[in-house]
Amino acid sequence: MMRAPVTASAEVGKLHAQTRFRGGAAAVLVAFVSGCIFAAGLTLSGMTQPEKVIAFLDIKEAFVGSFPGNWDPSLGLVVLGALAIALLGFALTPYASVRPWFTPSFMLSNRRRVDGHLIAGAIVFGIGWGLSGYSPATALASVLTGQIDTVVFVLAMLPGMWLAGKL
Repeated sequence: MMRAPVTASAEVGKLHAQTRFRGGAAAVLVAFVSGCIFAAGLTLSGMTQPEKVIAFLDIKEAFVGSFPGNWDPSLGLVVLGALAIALLGFALTPYASVRPWFTPSFMLSNRRRVDGHLIAGAIVFGIGWGLSGYSPATALASVLTGQIDTVVFVLAMLPGMWLAGKL
């Protein structure tokens, strides 16, 4: 009968540290690639164009002239497509594996209550998106274009994100 070699506790600790580092590095790499794919999707769908977003949010334009007038409903289809994929992911995630690959457990929110922070955040997000045509994700995806309005938006957004983290 063959036996596994005995490993000293110092070696075990070193192996755990290496595994954690590789897992952490892999998790960062997966997050980066996922973010790049998300940014590409935002760009391809036109959501990084503030004019297109504002044309979608300006619902009154649907009632000017023949329907849909100057209103642009295309981003609604993008949202529905993203929602379908997200719902599929949430439905399949618990059955995909016993645990995630790069973290000890799935991190799903257990909050079921709508509170003031959620409502205030949604209002501030909606006002910012409606006025500028940028959401945080679309602004970060667009910042590499070097357009001054995008850079100003991101520079204004960063202190707001810091402040929100303090609340």
